[in-house]
Amino acid sequence: MVQLITNVPQYENDIAEEIRLFWGAVEIRPDAENPDAVMTVTLDEANRLASGTLNGAAASFEVMPDGGDMLERKRQQKRAVKRVAYALLQQVCPTEMPWGSLTGIRPTKLLRELSERYGEAEAVRQFTEVFSVELPKLRLAATINAVQKPYIESVGPRDLDVYIGIPYCKTRCLYCSFGAEIARGASVEGYLVPLFDDIARGGRLLCDGGWTLRTTYFGGGTPTVLNAEQLDRLLTHTETVYGGLGSECTVEAGRPDTITREKLEVLKRHGVGRISINPQTMNDETLRRIGRAHTAAEIGESFALARSVGFDSINMDLIAGLPGETVSDFARTLEAIEALRPDNLTVHTLAIKRSSRLREQLDKYPLPSKAEVTEMIDMGFASAKRMGLWPYYMYRQKYQNGNLENVGYAGRDKVCVYNIDMMEETTSILAHGANAMTKRIFDAERRVERIAAPKDVPTYTEKLPVLDAQKRRLFSEDAPSHAENAPQANP
Repeated sequence: MVQLITNVPQYENDIAEEIRLFWGAVEIRPDAENPDAVMTVTLDEANRLASGTLNGAAASFEVMPDGGDMLERKRQQKRAVKRVAYALLQQVCPTEMPWGSLTGIRPTKLLRELSERYGEAEAVRQFTEVFSVELPKLRLAATINAVQKPYIESVGPRDLDVYIGIPYCKTRCLYCSFGAEIARGASVEGYLVPLFDDIARGGRLLCDGGWTLRTTYFGGGTPTVLNAEQLDRLLTHTETVYGGLGSECTVEAGRPDTITREKLEVLKRHGVGRISINPQTMNDETLRRIGRAHTAAEIGESFALARSVGFDSINMDLIAGLPGETVSDFARTLEAIEALRPDNLTVHTLAIKRSSRLREQLDKYPLPSKAEVTEMIDMGFASAKRMGLWPYYMYRQKYQNGNLENVGYAGRDKVCVYNIDMMEETTSILAHGANAMTKRIFDAERRVERIAAPKDVPTYTEKLPVLDAQKRRLFSEDAPSHAENAPQANP
């Protein structure tokens, strides 16, 4: 247990994230009795100084100038107190952290914003000197930013993406914390009723507000738990109310055991250009361990089926660091994936999520070491390169083994525009479905406003009129400003 004492309680969660980089899911309390460690972090606003102590160690840093901008002042204060916490932890338990003190989801967004505000040289200096990011990770972020630049510049002022969520899966994976239900015929069909209503409201909002549909993304859960007739109805309804599916449409086919020729032909007929077939691993023993209801052979069969139907943009997801897996296991997975030659490859680092079964049963499932997972991530990069795929988007999650990242790789003409829009928060997203997140981007104010739909289907159904009213207010020209409290790219 860690006792955290600070005069800036508004940054307690940010300081706690630094602590968890080093000590995982440790309990952190301001009133802890008999703690294993005591950290103090103090901000002196008058003298622009953040300082702290931890079990005899001490550190202090100046708060960088803010240019008089209130939002920027808060950012610089937060960065200073986090920098103090990180420096203290490095002294007490020296550990290599590839992303340094960064704990936010979007390091590429942060690098881009710093470059735009201060220039590239200063952005690089802050990444290496202020945030302690290692050079290979800085180069990765810079490479991705360069790939993304033309896509970000192509976003029009009235563009938006549409996300449609199907919160159902055939089974629940060991590591999953998403609120997806196990798919059953009656429950899935019942969910489509409010979902269709939600989508229709979105189509009217787009038309009334003069917005332009940029891309459409069907995610989950696993959208292909729907049968072919349900998929046909869903796609037809979406095309009708939105006037099409935009310049790009992706459907997460996800589980090979939900894929049939009939479903793939429905998707193809509606102009879906990109699908995901996500093995996570190509080792049958691991698939059984994590709760997947398919085999590695079925992954290959589904992939071949999708190719035969005409899909030429297929993504495959892998997870480095799955319980019980070795570096050799991961190498065999990559060898099998290279034989299939997908057009996109996303390599995730396992995150130990709080509400997952894995988190509750960690003593039963040995995990690879930080060094092993780092090697797996490097192997994924090399494998993607051999297939002619290059990194184009990235994000990070809490509690990832080795403080690493998730990276999407793609062929030069196979980039998923929605993934860039969503991860870089450069395009507003109108989201439909239980647990779906609507976002409006206010570029001029560097502000993002969000509306989260309820996670459970009954509450989502009940709240649809309220959600619609909230979305209409958000996407109106005079949307209320909450810039002071708006979530930002978190370092």
